[in-house]
Amino acid sequence: MGTFELEGEEIIDREAKEFGGSAHVTVPKDWRGADVKVIRVSDPDETDDQDE
Repeated sequence: MGTFELEGEEIIDREAKEFGGSAHVTVPKDWRGADVKVIRVSDPDETDDQDE
């Protein structure tokens, strides 16, 4: 895992959830229109059934 240094206003810790053929992370509604960066900090859970 690499090290990243970012400057920002807020941080949230969420899990990426299945969304159709991809995944999404929800953020607070008041973040609409803001620039947001997403950093994966762990490997995907291999026990999740990816074929469903």
